[in-house]
Amino acid sequence: MHVTGLRDPHRLLGLHHEGDRVVVRAFRPDATAVSVVLDGGTRVVARRAQEDGLFEAELPGDRGSALAYRLEVEYGEHTLVVDDPYRFWPTLGDIDLHLFGEGLHRTLWRHLGAHARVHEGVAGTAFAVWAPNARGVRVVGDFNAWDGRVHLMRMLGSSGVWELFVPGVGPGARYKYELVTAHGEVKLKADPFAAEAEQPPGTASLVSTSDHVWGDDAWLAARAAADPLRRPLSIYEVHLGSWRRGLDYRALAEELPRYVAHLGFTHVELLPVAHHPFAGSWGYQVTSYYAPLSTLGRPDDFRHLVDRLHQAGIGVIVDWVPAHFPKDDWALALFDGTALYEHADPRQGEHPDWGTLVFNVGRNEVRNFLVANALYWVEEFHVDGLRVDAVASMLYLDYSRQEGEWVPNAQGGRENLEAVGFLQETNEVVYGLHPGVMTLAEESTAWPAVSRPTDMGGLGFGFKWNMGWMHDTLQYFSTDPVHRKHHHDELTFGLLYAFSENFVLPLSHDEVVHGKGSLVGKMPGDAPAQVAHLRTLLAWMWAHPGRTLLFMGGELAQWREWSHDTGLDWYLLDDPVHRSVHDFVRALNLIARDEPALWERDFDESGFRWIVADDADHNVFAFARFDSSGERVVVCVANLADASWPSHRVGLPRGGRWVELLDTSGPSPTGVLDTEPVPWNGLPQSVALDLRPLEVMWLAGPPPVL
Repeated sequence: MHVTGLRDPHRLLGLHHEGDRVVVRAFRPDATAVSVVLDGGTRVVARRAQEDGLFEAELPGDRGSALAYRLEVEYGEHTLVVDDPYRFWPTLGDIDLHLFGEGLHRTLWRHLGAHARVHEGVAGTAFAVWAPNARGVRVVGDFNAWDGRVHLMRMLGSSGVWELFVPGVGPGARYKYELVTAHGEVKLKADPFAAEAEQPPGTASLVSTSDHVWGDDAWLAARAAADPLRRPLSIYEVHLGSWRRGLDYRALAEELPRYVAHLGFTHVELLPVAHHPFAGSWGYQVTSYYAPLSTLGRPDDFRHLVDRLHQAGIGVIVDWVPAHFPKDDWALALFDGTALYEHADPRQGEHPDWGTLVFNVGRNEVRNFLVANALYWVEEFHVDGLRVDAVASMLYLDYSRQEGEWVPNAQGGRENLEAVGFLQETNEVVYGLHPGVMTLAEESTAWPAVSRPTDMGGLGFGFKWNMGWMHDTLQYFSTDPVHRKHHHDELTFGLLYAFSENFVLPLSHDEVVHGKGSLVGKMPGDAPAQVAHLRTLLAWMWAHPGRTLLFMGGELAQWREWSHDTGLDWYLLDDPVHRSVHDFVRALNLIARDEPALWERDFDESGFRWIVADDADHNVFAFARFDSSGERVVVCVANLADASWPSHRVGLPRGGRWVELLDTSGPSPTGVLDTEPVPWNGLPQSVALDLRPLEVMWLAGPPPVL
């Protein structure tokens, strides 16, 4: 019998009662001698039972099955005394395995992976990995000189889970799994459930524990009591590695919370922080879904960053990437030699755009891997939201595929019904277990009810990125004002569907890379004109229905487009023009946060009214926003022409004195306007405004007359 070919080495190795005998067998290749050391010091020399390294010792007397013993292993002049891994019971129970097989284990990460613990009175690490089609699995690492013959794992029943408790292995140990595939190949794989990853170019997993003591109890309590849909939400999108080059999680914790709080944003959204060794993927090609990016620090360092953000009053959203994963041979791809996490059919399992693999979420264990991962980031790192990347690529079986390159669903359609079910389950579980946490979908099509509850047939997300608004708005503002009258509907069209979803308006990282230019660089005209256009764009966006998101650098009016290899151009803050844009973003956030009319009814069409929507010749727009009580009204008037319009009359929904909240061209002499009883734009009261070029005004109205 060849020991390394056993699916359950515990049946041969360890302590066994065989008739009248009690024997201990140990597999120690390359050892010159092995002895069994009993409690009390009795030492029994083992005989070599097989030349490949199998040793056997018959113990004297009547010994119980729970006998504690150690192995004394000699390698020439070097001797090790170790606990025998094969004398321990499994560290996973039948309920854990059953729930995993059903796809319903909500805390799966606490059982699979590597967990330092005391088991049967002995300190060590429990290893468990799912590899149902492997012939054999071994755990290798620094603790056994990466020798796959030493620590053979056992498969637990028919679960496909292999398990072994290795005494003496503690936090910080590097390890991988050595798998023998069904075809006899040997593969070294990082742990899919690793809580910590080795820094690149290394690809090992690390045994990891947390010592972090959280200080955000007040934040979590307030979060649980609040509905994200009924609170202001202004998001600063950040790529941690390039916000300020050279800062790790701990250093970021000293600077980022203070900066974001000063700017008035309510949340940061972090480009993916799950481990990704290729920096150029920005985190969207994840190799370790349960480990924070190791190049910026250890998991507790990331916890510290989240904690400090919470203590500064800033929520944390992380990008989450369940749509696809890379083909790195040492990670998830063909994990046990078969298409395990991915689909076997390339028409389903390979993504044509990104050269990546697609999760087979129709498989219970794979779906459980991802649903538990969503909960993991919320529970272990206290994140407040998950922005789900590339949702459209999951929803459509023919996404980026030509005829004949995709497989229809069971009903003959193009909808990915398994992915729909997975997204609905994820949202139900996250919202059900963690009130106050939000999910946001990056979904670029007209799929209905993305941000509607699942019991209404929706996908269950809290919010959806409004990609159509982003595209149309940037197209309009990048057009020279002399031609804008031909593009007028690019700003009005979005209001036809603005209340069909709970929208976030994203000016995101994707719009300032790959030759698209920076945000200010998209604007027409010379440099002063570009800055002026940027201010009008931001004022228009913050007044528009929908929550706001701005990628880092936009607040600096940075000329250079974003590069993950270079930090932001912070020196621009020494320039009064760029500093003014930074301060303007702060003003937008602070004013909007204190004006419920600008966010309370973002998702209710009764909270919005067009005043001027058809003045294409002048490039003038005006609309009103109302708070939930209907008492507070804010009107946005925008002159997006590069020309002045003296005494340009605009109707207002109420008569009386209106207060100027914001003006991109600078405050008026008094900051107040009194209406006249001149009907205009279908309203009984109006004002005559001297509209300056590229001017956006926010006006707060008087309370209604009862």
